[in-house]
Amino acid sequence: MDCLKLAREIINGKRLTRGDDLSWMIDCDVKELRQGADQIRKALYGDKVDLCTIINGRSGRCAENCKFCAQSLHSRTDCEVYSLLDEDTIVRQAKSNQDEGVDRFAIVTSGKSPTPEDFERIIHVFERMHKELNIELCCSLGFLTSEQFHRLHMAGVTSIHNNIETSRRFFPHICTTHTFDDKIANIKRAKAEGLCVCSGGIIGMGENWEDRIDMALTLSELGIESIPINSLMPIKGTPLENNRRLTEDEILRTVAIFRYINPEANIRLAGGRALMKENGIETFSSGASASITGNMLTTSGSTIKSDQAMLKGLGRDVTPDWMLPVAERADTAYRWDMQHAASQE
Repeated sequence: MDCLKLAREIINGKRLTRGDDLSWMIDCDVKELRQGADQIRKALYGDKVDLCTIINGRSGRCAENCKFCAQSLHSRTDCEVYSLLDEDTIVRQAKSNQDEGVDRFAIVTSGKSPTPEDFERIIHVFERMHKELNIELCCSLGFLTSEQFHRLHMAGVTSIHNNIETSRRFFPHICTTHTFDDKIANIKRAKAEGLCVCSGGIIGMGENWEDRIDMALTLSELGIESIPINSLMPIKGTPLENNRRLTEDEILRTVAIFRYINPEANIRLAGGRALMKENGIETFSSGASASITGNMLTTSGSTIKSDQAMLKGLGRDVTPDWMLPVAERADTAYRWDMQHAASQE
């Protein structure tokens, strides 16, 4: 397979599907694959890099048995355990991230779903942030109803995060307390509300290359706009604590594959950056166009400022859309404002 020829075809409108033989991606020349992925990124997504931050709004005590997770009750880890953070703490963190020029801010909570009481508190904090701040708002709250997604949308949330984690085939090896179909249904409820969905997964959990390709195809079929790729950092006390750590070439190949299969999506560098040199700088010449940033578990060793400096050095634009004049905006928050205003007329 000529990777660069295929890249040009994708730029000109070709899309890869399950009907295509994609097995060549597993052992083709990784440098050529990355080069083609970067050409696709530049042509179809551009030089803008979307930076997001998260706050762990509620930690630990999760009854789900996801094998990779330190916060699961089924694991034996020393993860921090606390109830939903107070409103001022969350708003203060969002304001700080906004001041540093981040695109979006997400509240992430442990557990399958928030309690009714916690959900009301979360709605209130989003309403306050939407009123007081400009940064785009996102959340990862587990499984929600259509009505809950609607209320979040009306509170100012524009993006929902919900990873599918892996392929349909491999998912039962990772979690049995909910199903792959539960994940898909949750994503479809969020999309039906008109929310941008951020969904990806974790590589290095024991899946094979076919599983990674299958996950990329599933996300393409769902029309996912933002795809975070996490590389497993085995955590002591979890069932995956003894898994082999991925090599940098494996991660770069995966990023490139996801760009070929999802050419117009935001391919987001997420957990496991410490497995690569310079916090994953090579992924941005392999198809990546976004990153989680900040001082947190998933990006240990990097900061907002260091990521911005790294990306500017590559010639990338890290200016958030919300900083641009209204006429130049193309972000989801602006689209939401226009839709909301129209609905009130």
